[in-house]
Amino acid sequence: MITVVGLGFVGLTTALGFCEKGFKVYGCDIETNKINKLIQGKLPFFEKDLEGVLNKHLNDKFEIVDDLKEAVEKSKVIFFCVGTPAMEDGSSDLSYLNAAITNTLTYIPKKNYKVFVIKSTVPPGTTSQIITPLIEKNGFIIGEDIGIVNNPEFLREGYAWNDFINPDRIVIGQNDDKSGTLINMLYEKFNAPIYRVSLNTAEYIKYLSNTLLATLISFANEQSIIGKLIGDIEIKKAFDILHLDKRWEGNPAAISNYVYPGCGFGGYCLPKDTLALIRKAKENSYSPNILKSVINMNKEIKDYVVKDIINNVDRNEYIGILGLSFKPNSDDVRETPARDIIEALINHGYKNIIAYDPISQAAFLNNNRNLPIEYALDLEYIVDRVSHIVILTAWKEFIDKGELIKKRNVFDYRYIY
Repeated sequence: MITVVGLGFVGLTTALGFCEKGFKVYGCDIETNKINKLIQGKLPFFEKDLEGVLNKHLNDKFEIVDDLKEAVEKSKVIFFCVGTPAMEDGSSDLSYLNAAITNTLTYIPKKNYKVFVIKSTVPPGTTSQIITPLIEKNGFIIGEDIGIVNNPEFLREGYAWNDFINPDRIVIGQNDDKSGTLINMLYEKFNAPIYRVSLNTAEYIKYLSNTLLATLISFANEQSIIGKLIGDIEIKKAFDILHLDKRWEGNPAAISNYVYPGCGFGGYCLPKDTLALIRKAKENSYSPNILKSVINMNKEIKDYVVKDIINNVDRNEYIGILGLSFKPNSDDVRETPARDIIEALINHGYKNIIAYDPISQAAFLNNNRNLPIEYALDLEYIVDRVSHIVILTAWKEFIDKGELIKKRNVFDYRYIY
């Protein structure tokens, strides 16, 4: 049996994924509102296909518990899927993860072997240098009382269920062979290549992945600015043709999404993990100029978008913002470029702003109640009200209704037309 601590985007997907493979899974979370929704069979966030899976396994293979003690006693493996948000200096806030681990340890008697699996994203060196001493400080012997594994996730928001059930690779960072073998056995049912590496290597692979994606996005954005400044360059066609390079063979559709210009990257992982790796490099007396440039470029592209609008739109005109989430097929508005762009326009005196997003509107409003903007109920309303439309998220609805949108002056910063 398995316990999953933390039922957010990663934790819930992990729990239900193991249920789908026949395991009994206990899930727990400290957020009461989240738990209440899950008990009712509703997701506390948008994730395609996941709600149906939740209702399929709820109160059967998947049991939500408020008594962590009972779940831990019945489980051999405990997955920790707790948030590790970025702090002001770029380092990862490990307080929630440390608290979850410490709390769990109180329910484990000595010599009752359990394996702790860290699925939360943590900087390289965290499991061995911080989590292992924390467990030992509580009187447990690593390898005898507690096995410890780092198992990074590679889930894309909006496609998390398919990514978990059909993984392209599974990484197991192990402290000892016993714990690594047990987790290896759990994942054998997924029929994917499994790589067993050191703890530090597993943590590093996660950051290697996310910082590369962040770099690709910023590279594409920088190139879009260069192309526009040179002039007479068809940006969309140029990038579409770039993607035809045969060296992209294998999975070109997946990686090409990141080498495509837009208005910046957002969400939970790419900004946080890029900042964390920069911080970790500095702690080891190295200044990672490329990664620092990635963060700077992510700010610069948003500044460019704002400047472009200011140079072409009078302050008293109505502007329609299409897209509030940082990417389509997700309601995640964390670090979304839309927020910074809207706020900058307001600061430059633009007061007539109307926004619309098919899914993430409520989440955006809840997190940005201080922004004095109007929200549209549908696309038709916003087109009827505004003179200019700014596309910040490439939702399929905006692509399908291009003829309607093009009735207005369009700033297409996602190059969907």
